[in-house]
Amino acid sequence: MNPPDPATTTARGRWAETLACQHLCAARLAEVTRNYRCRVGEIDLVMRDGETLVFVEVRYRERSGFGTGAATVGARKQLHLINSAQHFLQNHPALAKAACRFDVVGVEGPETAPRIQWIRDAFRA
Repeated sequence: MNPPDPATTTARGRWAETLACQHLCAARLAEVTRNYRCRVGEIDLVMRDGETLVFVEVRYRERSGFGTGAATVGARKQLHLINSAQHFLQNHPALAKAACRFDVVGVEGPETAPRIQWIRDAFRA
């Protein structure tokens, strides 16, 4: 089996992030930023849910035979997300006092018929 083409993998990831963002916006969350990068990691989406700041990890899986995308956010990834969120808050002092939560959005299935699984408050810091 050949490894996935990085360009295709990146494009699918961006597509899944856009789909997740649209889904969250339809649920009345507001986008703050996408793809926040720092030395300790990356946050796919930063959103606002009322007064709550939401750090969102998006995972795409075409097939769920080895588990859902959302199920792949293990302890190590959670630690990277928490550290990245702390970095974000240190660099955005106007948002530093907001309540925060970590959500995971799994996008599964073919691009022609994706299914979205949104796990609010998926883990705690």
